[in-house]
Amino acid sequence: MNWHRSIALLLVGTFSGVAIAACTGGERSSENSLELTLVSYAVTRAAYENIIPKFTAEWKEKHGQDITFTQSYGGSGSQTRAVVDGLEADIVALALALDTQKIEEAGLIDPGWENEAPNGAIVHKSVAALVTREGNPKQIETWQDLAKPDVATITANPKTSGGARWNFLALWGAATRTRGDETAAENFVTQVFKNVPILPRDARESSDVFFKQGQGDVLINYENEVILAAINGQKLPYVVPDVNISIDNPIAVVDANVDRHGTREVAEAFVEYLFTPAAQREFAKVGFRPVDASVAEEFKEQYPEVKTLFTVEDLGGWDQVQTQFFDEGALFDKMLAEINR
Repeated sequence: MNWHRSIALLLVGTFSGVAIAACTGGERSSENSLELTLVSYAVTRAAYENIIPKFTAEWKEKHGQDITFTQSYGGSGSQTRAVVDGLEADIVALALALDTQKIEEAGLIDPGWENEAPNGAIVHKSVAALVTREGNPKQIETWQDLAKPDVATITANPKTSGGARWNFLALWGAATRTRGDETAAENFVTQVFKNVPILPRDARESSDVFFKQGQGDVLINYENEVILAAINGQKLPYVVPDVNISIDNPIAVVDANVDRHGTREVAEAFVEYLFTPAAQREFAKVGFRPVDASVAEEFKEQYPEVKTLFTVEDLGGWDQVQTQFFDEGALFDKMLAEINR
């Protein structure tokens, strides 16, 4: 079963931006106050703007201490680079575990961070969506439709865009589950990319190509972003394919920074709070699939069950995915060479 909705795409998740709340500079902590820095990707802002006041009020009531958050939002890849280059995040909430692993590789997050929070540190989820032109004139319903010779697909380059890696993996995983072997999957994904007229560097550029330049019949995007767009009043049709990838979004404490700032206790408490029903509801309200089972039941009408849902782990995990598909000379490069890109 496929689900259709008239919903707009608002790619706020790809816009660089910084929102600063309250104090800057000075001491990070004192007996009566403490400052935390949260670095995340942009579409989470709508949830955190409601979650943070709830957490700070609860902490104040229990501990008598004022907590101030400095918040930074932007593309997940650029946020990752900023933290590695010196943005002193206490907590990072990024679009994919591969970005968090880059901060770990830089020596800022201790190995094993996935085990330091509930649910393998996955704080919310989404699935891939196919945004079409008004009225869906090409009758795009499934991933298979993207391989038709008259269907032009818009997606960013997975070599330069972390988010576009989800797009590639959605295509690959759907093919292996419906076609049965990797040779067939490679042929299918190659055909889809033959139909990609341009490979923008990131999702924001993809949005510009699709909406501003009018190229393409379909844009691969994420359910949470089209739901948030609808909340903001912009509407376009989209389809959620019934064979889909679970887009799992991690949370982590930046160990080197919290130890230097003296903020570990409250940073870890905030991460724990994000898994409570109160916080999970705020994520669900703005388009993310909650990981709390009771909240998922509350929002089941908004997030219909996907018939066949697979994960990155089903594809071998991020290390294998990176080696197999995205390293220099790996499968994606071979595909581009085959189609003369």
